[in-house]
Amino acid sequence: MIGKMSETEHSQEKERVKQDLPQRAILEVDRLVKHFVVGGRGLGRRAETLKALDDVSFHIAPGETLGLVGESGCGKTTLGRIILRLIESTSGRVIFDGVDLFDLGARAMRALRGRMQIIFQDPFSSLNPRFTVEATVTEGMRLFGLARGRELRDRAADLIEKVGLPADALDRYPHEFSGGQRQRVGIARALSVEPEFVVCDEPVSALDVSVQAQVINLLIDLRSAMGLSYLFISHDLSVVKHISDRVAVMYLGKIVEIGAVAALFDAPRHPYTRALISAVPVPEPGGRTKRIILEGDVPSPIDPPPGCAFHPRCPQAQPECALAEPPLKRPDDHTMYRCIL
Repeated sequence: MIGKMSETEHSQEKERVKQDLPQRAILEVDRLVKHFVVGGRGLGRRAETLKALDDVSFHIAPGETLGLVGESGCGKTTLGRIILRLIESTSGRVIFDGVDLFDLGARAMRALRGRMQIIFQDPFSSLNPRFTVEATVTEGMRLFGLARGRELRDRAADLIEKVGLPADALDRYPHEFSGGQRQRVGIARALSVEPEFVVCDEPVSALDVSVQAQVINLLIDLRSAMGLSYLFISHDLSVVKHISDRVAVMYLGKIVEIGAVAALFDAPRHPYTRALISAVPVPEPGGRTKRIILEGDVPSPIDPPPGCAFHPRCPQAQPECALAEPPLKRPDDHTMYRCIL
């Protein structure tokens, strides 16, 4: 009973309960499903269902970066855009700071968008070529009424400085910048409305390797300075390891493993995670681990295999893997994986 607890024990119990509350997460994704109907429309073509996301759940704590990795086509970008309601879901919930986004009307959702932003993958097509940098960065400020008149330019100049661009960048157009500089403009645009949560949709995959580290370090610095939370989407595990606190591994529309960065990279539990990590280059001479080669191609999300979707390619597959979906295992508070092993 609480009355018989010491003061220290009571404080510890209150902290434990507080940590267990779902409200402590700035973002909760609960059993998210997204199906697309493809084909059909005349000449006897049959409409089919593409299962882009299938029962996806996770949370992100304030100030945390969750890395999301997986092969191309596994549903990473679709997940990021559904969270922001740029695409509507088939079912499930996305709860941001205690508010179910799918219950909001258009006006209420528009008012909330300033707290949730996205950095797009392609810094070339994501910027309006007719807008100067000042127009690009201040557009959101105008829409949300954050500043007026001279203050708009002053705030834009401050943001441009924070992302590492020269002061004269405000009066220039996107075609006058390199790819890395354009992505910095995209970052400044996302941060211009003072968000709390940012979806980073492969923000460095289109950049030269020499520039990638600069942009990643910039995102880390901005997260600390502005108290941001990130969903960092990438197929590059080296980048994800550098920026993330936890990592979620996605395969064919499902999250197959989530864990803290150190634990997941040192002791991956799912065979697919092991295969991905084995492909990461090791800089130390003689430090390379044995490469796990996956046979076959990723199954079609239109016709996924029964049971565990990974079993046709899994080097450790058992007969029962084809019969039923593997159970969800939680060996500790920070780790989850789906596998019979």
